[in-house]
Amino acid sequence: MRTLFGMILGCLLTIAVVYMYDTMATSTVTSGPASAQRGQIVNWDVAASEWGRMTDKVRLAWTRLTANIG
Repeated sequence: MRTLFGMILGCLLTIAVVYMYDTMATSTVTSGPASAQRGQIVNWDVAASEWGRMTDKVRLAWTRLTANIG
């Protein structure tokens, strides 16, 4: 159980750190040559659309599963 919790926590921490890095890389507060060379790690628009597709598929599978039970 600790291993599973550690894996989930590690994934969430990794996503949070990458999100913070990307937010700082594209922030209007940072300016100058250093900010021009840094780019985003993740394309968050694509990640959001893929997340939406995955949740729709899971919801559809759950609906089919519960419909077959009842």
